[in-house]
Amino acid sequence: MGNPLLTFWVHRNRREEEERRARRARLLAAAASANRASATIFLILRRMRAPLIVLIAIFSISVLGLTLIPGEDAEGRPWDMGFFDAIYVMSYTATTIGFGEIPYPFTYNQRMWLTISIYLTVVGWAYAIGSLLSLVQDRAFRSALALQRFTRKVARLSEPFVLIAGYGRAGELLGHSMDALGRRVVVLDRDEERIDGLELESYHGDVPGLAADARDPGHLGVAGLDHACCEAVVALTDDDEANLAVVMTTALLRPDLPVIARATTHVIAERMRVFGSPSVVNPFDLFGDHVRLALRAPASYQLLTWLESGPGAALPPRGAPPRSGRWVVCGYGRLGRELTEDLRAEGIEVTVIDPSPHDDVDDVVVAGGFESGVLASVGLEEAVGFVAGTDNDITNLSLVETARRINPGLFLAARQNRPQSAPLFAAMELDALLVPTEEVAHEVYAQLSTPLLWRFLREMPELGDAWAANLVDRLTDVCGQHLQALWKVRLIEREAPALTPWLASGEARLGDLLRNPENRDERLHAVPLLLLRRDDALLAPGPEAVLAPGDELLLAGWPAARRALEVTLVVDAVHEYVVTGRRVPSGWLWRKLNGTPAPTPDEETRPTAATPS
Repeated sequence: MGNPLLTFWVHRNRREEEERRARRARLLAAAASANRASATIFLILRRMRAPLIVLIAIFSISVLGLTLIPGEDAEGRPWDMGFFDAIYVMSYTATTIGFGEIPYPFTYNQRMWLTISIYLTVVGWAYAIGSLLSLVQDRAFRSALALQRFTRKVARLSEPFVLIAGYGRAGELLGHSMDALGRRVVVLDRDEERIDGLELESYHGDVPGLAADARDPGHLGVAGLDHACCEAVVALTDDDEANLAVVMTTALLRPDLPVIARATTHVIAERMRVFGSPSVVNPFDLFGDHVRLALRAPASYQLLTWLESGPGAALPPRGAPPRSGRWVVCGYGRLGRELTEDLRAEGIEVTVIDPSPHDDVDDVVVAGGFESGVLASVGLEEAVGFVAGTDNDITNLSLVETARRINPGLFLAARQNRPQSAPLFAAMELDALLVPTEEVAHEVYAQLSTPLLWRFLREMPELGDAWAANLVDRLTDVCGQHLQALWKVRLIEREAPALTPWLASGEARLGDLLRNPENRDERLHAVPLLLLRRDDALLAPGPEAVLAPGDELLLAGWPAARRALEVTLVVDAVHEYVVTGRRVPSGWLWRKLNGTPAPTPDEETRPTAATPS
């Protein structure tokens, strides 16, 4: 065995070296960010240098001429104008104010010189104003100005925010979902129109946005990568290499930040995982997993999609994809490959239609699928499912309509590539629709909204479809057909001070906690989804579940139930009524009138609803 002391020093030196490299990288990124943010003033000085020199030269020569040309005082005696008077006269003359001839009427020589100066200053101002207008319209200047405004907005952020690189459809959905939860976001995207569109979006708070390339570490630094309030980085661009660059930059400059990135190939996903442990979301792989879940447990899939959609989402219909029979998959690209593997893993026979031959899959028909007679020749009349998975929306819509005419009883699934095609796919009334951007947005939302929801969704399918169907019924009884609110409760002294002695007694029941503070015989309109105690999770705990200090709860229900529960957590009198049914006066006067003993010093120092911790 090696020397333990030597091993300790080696590891310590290695750790210190890594920290030094990270600090140097952060300093370089910060310097680059500062240089970019200060580019505006240098650009103005550089572009306006010649016009300003011309104006200063005209003004100086005019002032000098007025001091050299002799004048006369009120009595006709020779008089030379001083520099102060000359500067004063030229100031109101050059600015077209025109105050008059002071301190004495000018001679003809002075008037002639002043006339020349007037025309010279007009020419100088025209040159300067023209240069300034040209500068304002210059793309580089506008970009520098937008960068400076963006930098100030990000620097003023004082609450946690999520940095989103890529504001396509997925970024837009995620941004609105985070905004609905009261979370701030900062946006980077290469498309200026998308950034300009942020001003028209219905966000509750101001969303700083910058039209820039996320692959540049300086742009990420300006966007708040090194900001103390940045809590996560999400790479959602449509370029896998750009997403990889975001993951790499974050891992090197801020290894403490969680990173979620979109990747459409396994190669890029593996390259991302080299840099720490980012969460990689592949929409095609994800859709295949969802199809397998829908085949095995339709109710579990319904519950998963509903909770991933976030508050306000309508309950999706419970599908019933056929588990036996043959499926036809048209298009063997990224989606077709993943879906074919997942269907065959479930023991389902699959026929693939693709324009190119593939040696890694059996039963392939080399065709586009839209040629006359191709779909009929593959036995679509006897098939049970059909997937239009090409990267062209018009082709997919045509394939779906052709397949429906050949076999009206088919289970139809399709891929939507462009957001503009959404009304057409909605009119098709498909059984399953893959929108890669929405798949990514929902998955990222589940990971960012709360870790408890993410864990619930990962462990929920293992409990069976009947369990999921029962939970869906409980949620609809409480929330109706639209999901109302999802929130987390931590049973710690700082957030639930009124519960501390009760939790320590070992007799705290979840059912008692979820009573209505107005009438304890009624239940709050909330459904517990998960109870987390250290690393052990209990899904959908019942009313008899015993609570302990440090437990975390994930609940779904009405916002009014959330507010009522918050009162129970912090007000001793409310907690006493909810648990025991005994009403305890909370004020000093009512305690005296009721003969209730005064609270202990510990109780006096506990925060109440009016003075939250």
